[in-house]
Amino acid sequence: MPNEEPPDLDWVQLRREMSNVTQHAETTKEKFTRKFTENPFVPLGCLATAGALSFGLWSFKSGKTKLSQQMMRLRIVAQGFTIAALVVGVMMTAGRNLK
Repeated sequence: MPNEEPPDLDWVQLRREMSNVTQHAETTKEKFTRKFTENPFVPLGCLATAGALSFGLWSFKSGKTKLSQQMMRLRIVAQGFTIAALVVGVMMTAGRNLK
């Protein structure tokens, strides 16, 4: 029995068994879709933040300082919303994993 492994090398057999299992690698699109369906408010908050920032910078460049200030305030609100959505999503996921 030359191919028989000593009993202290059980990990070799385990590694062989694990290498036979095929695992599905999640693509970027699949991951985005999964994360978006789990908590859609985070990406929406990010888009709102980016939109307010972009419009605020454009307003500043155009010389519309009052509108620029309003957009920067809206950006802060959108960032706060995004962080709150992220925290709520993490808490919901942690609560789901405990059950």
